[in-house]
Amino acid sequence: MPNNSQSRTLEVLKFIGPGLFVTVGFIDPGNWAANMAAGADYGYKLLWIVTLSTAMLILLQHNAAHLGIVTGLCIAEGAGKYFSRASAYVFIITAVLASVATALAELLGAAIGLQMLFKIPIPAGAVITTVVSAVMLFSNRYKRLEMWIIGFVSIIGLSFLFEIAVIDIKWDEALKGWFMPTFPAGSITIIMSVLGAVVMPHNLFLHSEVIQSRQWNQKGEEIIKKQLKYEFMDTLTAMIVGWIINSAMILVAASVFNSRGIAVTELQQAQSTLVPLVGNAAAVIFALALLAAGLASSITAAMAGGSIFAGLYQKPLDLSGLHTRIGVAVTLGGALLTIFFLSDPFKGLVWSQVALSIQLPWTIFGLIYLTSSRAVMGKYANSTVNKVTLLLIAAIVTALNVILFFDSIR
Repeated sequence: MPNNSQSRTLEVLKFIGPGLFVTVGFIDPGNWAANMAAGADYGYKLLWIVTLSTAMLILLQHNAAHLGIVTGLCIAEGAGKYFSRASAYVFIITAVLASVATALAELLGAAIGLQMLFKIPIPAGAVITTVVSAVMLFSNRYKRLEMWIIGFVSIIGLSFLFEIAVIDIKWDEALKGWFMPTFPAGSITIIMSVLGAVVMPHNLFLHSEVIQSRQWNQKGEEIIKKQLKYEFMDTLTAMIVGWIINSAMILVAASVFNSRGIAVTELQQAQSTLVPLVGNAAAVIFALALLAAGLASSITAAMAGGSIFAGLYQKPLDLSGLHTRIGVAVTLGGALLTIFFLSDPFKGLVWSQVALSIQLPWTIFGLIYLTSSRAVMGKYANSTVNKVTLLLIAAIVTALNVILFFDSIR
């Protein structure tokens, strides 16, 4: 018979998984490009945006998960049910476009990884990644996919820990960078790119989907309360893992590139520059981790797109269902098509993340509306403190978007 400690551990493990599943969404190739650009151009100075973004992300993902646990609805289903028809269509269409922008970065990143390893042209690599992602997506059940994703996250994390172990980090500058906000000249686009790479709209939709797929809301009040308790542990752990990996990317770029005055304009360049500086092993690991990140996040981006589109028609994520399959096809197909028209893949990666940050306020305000409504959440609706905190986050994101707009037209 297991003792009380073992029983508690086993009980906690039953509720762990969705947070780690969505973690891969904000350590995807788009993050790699944004973080590499941040570290190479500005050293350790923009680490603070990773810290701020992660803090906001924890609260937002926690809120999105609560919607799924309590109501059994994902954000898209909630919008379809409780928004006006016109508002729901606008909300969902912008969210699908955000998923396409996300998938663009994922497919492109994996294709770059294939080019680094096997010299495969980027368009061909993107086609291969699309096919592999679709096969994995439609041939695996959710729990098996969850294990695949957690495995990929582990590979990526270990890869960057290896990178940090073989380079020289200025930890005093890094510590300052994590907690002291600065806005170096010309940095707003990169700041917005990092923000969009960490706090990703499709991840909020996906978290509310995968956590409600377990249908905790149908298992009674006691189970709902227990899941609400353990969900925060799951989310907090997963987001901290993401913070560590995103920070590691900037640390690597700051130490290897910025300290030597090397501007990074493509991820392939980052690999080739690492070879003479830290050895062949680091360059190969970099490419393998990029490929793993691209494959894993292509799957989650496609799932999010399928969930969002199906939610408009009050349908749950169902990979055998027509609405989900249309959403997956639009997400992967739209991203793949766009890649063939990109003249600069690295800029495409960076600007895809900026596009996510522009859509983000729509998703945040929509989420706040749903989780603050007693008609939707009942007694689990946001408290006044929670609502004010979430609105403050939305205001920060909106303000940064306004700054980006005026900076771009100057």
